[in-house]
Amino acid sequence: MALLRSALQGTARGYGSAPVIAAVGSHSALDIADGAVVEGFRTLILAARGRERTYSEFFRATRDAEGRATRGCVDDVWTLDSFGALAERSVIDRVTSARALLVPNRALSSYLPLDVIEDALAIPIVGSRALLRIEERTERENYYALLGRAGVRTPEAFASPEAIDGLAIVKVPHATRRLERGFFTAASTAEYREKAKVLVASGTVRADDLPAARIERYVIGPVFNFNFFRSPLETRSNALELLGVDERRESSLDGLVRLPAAEQLALGDAGRTPRYTVVGHGSLTVRESILEEVFRMGERFCEAARASHPPGVIGPFCLQTCIDPEGIPWVFDVAVRIGGGTNIHLGTGHPYGNALWREPMSSGRRIAREVRTALATNQLAEIIT
Repeated sequence: MALLRSALQGTARGYGSAPVIAAVGSHSALDIADGAVVEGFRTLILAARGRERTYSEFFRATRDAEGRATRGCVDDVWTLDSFGALAERSVIDRVTSARALLVPNRALSSYLPLDVIEDALAIPIVGSRALLRIEERTERENYYALLGRAGVRTPEAFASPEAIDGLAIVKVPHATRRLERGFFTAASTAEYREKAKVLVASGTVRADDLPAARIERYVIGPVFNFNFFRSPLETRSNALELLGVDERRESSLDGLVRLPAAEQLALGDAGRTPRYTVVGHGSLTVRESILEEVFRMGERFCEAARASHPPGVIGPFCLQTCIDPEGIPWVFDVAVRIGGGTNIHLGTGHPYGNALWREPMSSGRRIAREVRTALATNQLAEIIT
């Protein structure tokens, strides 16, 4: 049985005027914590044992006598035996007793089953709990379905390997590291079969994952990840903000493309097959003539999400695109929570967010600003699910 939003809203209201901002210790937790500290909140990171020192030591907050942070951005770190322990009733009770509002990042939905997040994780979430599920491509009601209803361009899907008639990318999870990608490209059915055979034999992908893989036309163009924010506290005309744009650094893809062609060809079959594991991000801006279409995509997506998953998008979301030679963005992935690339702007803000707010505005700070505004206007329930 899904958690009742009204009960979670009641829990959040019981926190009073000084809630704590919490996040799972991975992905974009530092952006969330840094932004919260700038906006005057204390922070809590829920870390897994063996991965806690980043937060408990290297970015631990020091505060002066007035409570101002003079160093770092993480006030408290709770080290759990595993991220899965977040689902334990004792941990949930401890988090709510600490008056914590949880900001979801990809680590939350990667390490906890979606059923648990929807039905058992009784912690107030700042954001769209119900929309986390659409990120899973195996779900019938996934982001492709939502983008289709919104009229947003997505790469053409091939129904089967036999339908491939040009360069395609096959989206399949890694065989053992399930949170990573076992993606590969193929320009024909024969190439698909040959590469799939090699990758299965090498332990990169599983044969039983291939029938459910998404096969789509490869869009030739640079990748732009558009980091938006939608506020239910603003008027409809001001609700959608574009904060910034990032690109991914992927291993071993980025290393391969830096090699001269002759050296790439000299590599063995395994060495020539790139891995699409995201290991970092860079900052971008986009040509201004493209911005109106980018905003239209964001508006259409939010309208479709509000219709199918009320109350719709709350807070940050990211549309990941390739922009083709005609300057047309094609959305190939969606995150309905804070994106993975937002850490590039912590402390300095996103270029477009800064231009809009006239001060440094990172995604983490924008989330915390929304919480602060909601508290001041008695609208905290509007941003909690």
